[in-house]
Amino acid sequence: MTNPRRFLLRMVLFLMAVAGVGAILFEPLHGAFMANAPLNGLILGVLALGIIYNFRQVLMLYPEVTWIENFRKNGPIASSRTPRLLSSMATMLGERNRDHLSLSTLSMRSLLDGIYSRLDESRDLSRYTIGLLIFLGLLGTFWGLLGTVASIGDVIANLSVGADASTVFSDLKAGLEAPMAGMGTAFSSSLFGLAGSLVLGFLDLQAGQALNRFYTDLEEWLSSLTRLSSGALSGGEGDQSVPAYVQALLEQTAESLESLQRTLTRGEESRISSNNALLNMSEKMGTLSDHMRTEQALMMKLAESQLEMKPILARLAESSVSGSGGMDEATRSHIRNLDVYMARLVEELGSGREDTIQQLRSEIKLLARTIAASKDS
Repeated sequence: MTNPRRFLLRMVLFLMAVAGVGAILFEPLHGAFMANAPLNGLILGVLALGIIYNFRQVLMLYPEVTWIENFRKNGPIASSRTPRLLSSMATMLGERNRDHLSLSTLSMRSLLDGIYSRLDESRDLSRYTIGLLIFLGLLGTFWGLLGTVASIGDVIANLSVGADASTVFSDLKAGLEAPMAGMGTAFSSSLFGLAGSLVLGFLDLQAGQALNRFYTDLEEWLSSLTRLSSGALSGGEGDQSVPAYVQALLEQTAESLESLQRTLTRGEESRISSNNALLNMSEKMGTLSDHMRTEQALMMKLAESQLEMKPILARLAESSVSGSGGMDEATRSHIRNLDVYMARLVEELGSGREDTIQQLRSEIKLLARTIAASKDS
């Protein structure tokens, strides 16, 4: 959205230029103002009110632009202040998601028509103040001319031809002061009225450009959110529009399809995550089976070693019973150590087998939960 700051800058620079010209021409303007101070003061008061109102017209666009920017970036914000010009659009779009927002051509046109009527209505007072300044200037002009005509009539009626020439000229000079005052009223009020209408005209022009730029940017944004109908349901009478209930049914169907698409997308994401979990589970199961094969091979080697040692132990036992070739203390110590090592190895194999079984059970439970969750989704 275009920031209305540049239009405010133009208005401020124009007022500064007008103030500079007024400062240069202060003396003649002061004399013209004092020709009829009440009427000229009224004209300047209307001018000040018009200037304030035109600035207000531009300043009120800031919250509207801020609301649109927040909606485009963050979606509907419940805590934000409802805009004044876009209140109908805020009500319509307040519950929608900005990522899935779409409007029909009829909805967009109704929104834009309502906003345009509000923007045009807000400029009525500014136009009225311009016409009021012109009216006050003309009113002062006719007021001064009426006073001038009446004063000239009185001067002519009071002239005495038979009197002294110096007396006649002094009376004429004194009598012409009232017509000159009337002419001053006429020209000063016209001057201030037309100058004020010129100032307000330029400010109204800048305010109108700011409002038109805001309306154009809003129309471009809403056009990007509008979906066009294919015209398949239009009647056979040229450009006849679709009935309202059919249009509403189509919009509801489109929203239902969008909701179904979002549901399918979430289901697809859940299925992909379940597949990834199953792949990880299969990899862990493969690793676990490798460990089990390794332990099985170790147990087979241990059994073979026990089979090989069995004849040796039998011969040792026979020799111990027969008394021939008895074992010394070192041999008995080796045999006892061998028994201890064998018992420790058997315990370690048992504990390793139990740990392997527990890991296998936990992995199977996790696999069952993953499969059940994938079925529920």
